[in-house]
Amino acid sequence: MRTGLTVIAYITAKAAHQDQVRGALLDLVAQTRNEKGCVNYDLHQSQENASEFAIYENWERPTDLDAHSKSPHLQTFTRVAGRLLERPAEIRKWSMVSELGGTSR
Repeated sequence: MRTGLTVIAYITAKAAHQDQVRGALLDLVAQTRNEKGCVNYDLHQSQENASEFAIYENWERPTDLDAHSKSPHLQTFTRVAGRLLERPAEIRKWSMVSELGGTSR
C-alpha cells in the first residue's frame, strides 16, 4: 500500500498578471523540488485559458507536505502573488487507488 500523498493545486491569475504569476510559480517549483520528501512538483498551464495554472505534486509523507506549507518560499509566494490572483488557490489532496505503473492495452 502506498503511503504517499498527491496534491493538485489550482491557481487562477488575474488576466493582466498571468506572466508575473507564471514566473513566481516557476520560482516556487525550482525551490520546492529540493524539499525533503518531494517526489515531484510540476507546473501546468491551461491550453484553454492562459490565466489558469495547476501544480501536480507528490509527497512521500503527509509530514513532508506540512513542512512545505510552512516553507519560506511558499510563504513568500503567497504574500507576493496573492494580490495577482483572481481568488485564493484551491488545494485538493488525493490518494492513489490504482496500482503504480498499471498495465496498458
